[in-house]
Amino acid sequence: MTDTSFLSWPFFEAHHRQFAQTLRDWAAREVRSVVDHHDVDASCRDLVRRLGEAGWLRAVVPQTYGGLSPTFDVRTLCLARETLAYQDGLADFAFAMQGLGTGPITLFGSEALKERYLPPVARGEAIAAFALSEPEAGSDVAAMSTTAVPDGPDHVRLDGVKTWISNGGIADHYVVFARSGEAPGAKGLSAYVVEAQTPGLTIENRIDVIAPHPLATLRFEGCRVPLSQRVGGPGEGFKVAMATLDVFRSTVGAAALGLARRALDEALRHASSRNLFGAPLGDLQLTQAALADMATGVDSAALLVYRAAWTKDQGAERVTREAAMAKMHATEEAQRVIDKAVQIFGGLGVTKGVKVEELYREIRALRIYEGATEVQKIVIARELLKMHAQRSNF
Repeated sequence: MTDTSFLSWPFFEAHHRQFAQTLRDWAAREVRSVVDHHDVDASCRDLVRRLGEAGWLRAVVPQTYGGLSPTFDVRTLCLARETLAYQDGLADFAFAMQGLGTGPITLFGSEALKERYLPPVARGEAIAAFALSEPEAGSDVAAMSTTAVPDGPDHVRLDGVKTWISNGGIADHYVVFARSGEAPGAKGLSAYVVEAQTPGLTIENRIDVIAPHPLATLRFEGCRVPLSQRVGGPGEGFKVAMATLDVFRSTVGAAALGLARRALDEALRHASSRNLFGAPLGDLQLTQAALADMATGVDSAALLVYRAAWTKDQGAERVTREAAMAKMHATEEAQRVIDKAVQIFGGLGVTKGVKVEELYREIRALRIYEGATEVQKIVIARELLKMHAQRSNF
C-alpha cells in the first residue's frame, strides 16, 4: 500500500484526510473487480454507476445539486484522481470525465441547466463529455472550425467535427464548443450542451489508443440545438473552456501522481523480493539510486499538484501558472518514475499483464491531453512575463 504520510502536509484539512482514507479502502475493494480493459465501454459505465452509488461523484458537482462541497474543492478532486489512478487508469478516467464534462455547466450554466444535468451526474446515472478538440484545433483552440449558426430565433445549427473526445460514444450529453462568430479568433466561440441523441450528431468513428478508454470522433451536420442549452454568454466559449481547464488541469497532475506512486510501490516490492547475484535486487547501489530518484520525483510532483489545488481552494480567481506547472511536472516526472520501474523489472516490465507495463501505457497520454507539456511551458512563460511586466510598472 502506498505511503500516505503526505496527507499530514498543511495543504489538507481533516475532511480531506478522511475522504482519502475512505476512498482508498473502497477503491482497493471495488475497482479491480469491475475493470475489464477488453470492454472499456461496459467498464466505464459500471465504474460511473458504482462511483455514483457510493457517493464519490458528489465531489464533481456543487452541494446545491447533490454535491459534496459548496463549490469545487480542488484538493478533493486531486485526492480522488490520485487514489483511483493508483488502482487503475480507467477508474480515474471514469471519475475525471464526470467532472470535466459538467465543469462548464457548474461554472457558467444557467440554473435550468444545472438542475437538469448535475444531479444525474452526481448519482452516476448520466455520463458526461467535453468536446473541444478538432482535427486542426487541439492546443490551438482559436483555430476551431465547428460552427454554430443561428437557426430561427431560439436555436443554433452546429456543423463540424470534434475528435479525441473522451466518453465519445457512451456519453449522454456533450459540452460542445463552436465558432458562433461574435468576434474573430478565440473571442467568437460559444459552448452548448448537446444531448447524445440529438439529430445531426453522429459518432463518426471510435479511436483505439495504447491505454484503451472510450474515445471517438463526433460529426455534427445540421445539428439543431436550443439557445437555452448555451453555457455562458454568446462569445464566451473560450472563457468557459479555460476556466474549466484551470480547475481540472491540476487534477491531471494528480492522476499522474497516482500512477507514479503505484510504480514506486511495485518497484519497491520487486526490488525487495527479486534476488540477483545472490542478494536482493534492492541491495544494488544502482537500484537504490533509481528508487531514490523515483521517490524524490513523486514528492516533488505532489508538492506542485497540491500547491496548485490549495491555492485555488483558498479563493484564487485563476491558478493558470500553478496548474500548468503541476500538470507539466507531475506528468513528466511520472513518465520518468514509471520508466525506472519498468527497468527495475527487466523483461517482466514489458510483459503484458504486469502492472508496470500497464502503467507505462497509461502515463503516456497524460503528457498530451488537456494541454501538452510544450503548451504548458508556453503558458508558464507567458504568465511569468505578464507578472514581470506588472511588477515593472510599479
